[in-house]
Amino acid sequence: MATLRSHTRIDRPADAVWSVVADAGAISTWFPAIRSSSVSGNRRSCELAGGIPLEEEIVTSDDELRRFQYRIVGGGVPVQEHLGTVDVLPDGDGSIVVYSTEIEPAETGDQLGPAIEQGIAGLKQHLESR
Repeated sequence: MATLRSHTRIDRPADAVWSVVADAGAISTWFPAIRSSSVSGNRRSCELAGGIPLEEEIVTSDDELRRFQYRIVGGGVPVQEHLGTVDVLPDGDGSIVVYSTEIEPAETGDQLGPAIEQGIAGLKQHLESR
């Protein structure tokens, strides 16, 4: 199993960052690799660049901890196990966002890692350009 972790500082209060992260159906507004996204109950459906479908189960959306967790459960990304975690932590007037992923097979992490890096950079750009 591969474990990936990326982080960035965003010049916005943690509550403002969390409101964007917690809006699970709107991930396509800030995550460059995701063309479209929607939520129904605890399921998120995404379409990746190239038209690849992605089905996810929302595991945790905790407003107090500002933690969002999800699992890839179907679609065109070949995973046996997956858990993605996004934590939003206060840091002075801004916040730190930590995006962690555990994935099996480990080789899939080589493909997913750059997309996660782009995703966290996209979140920063989305929030700081407002």
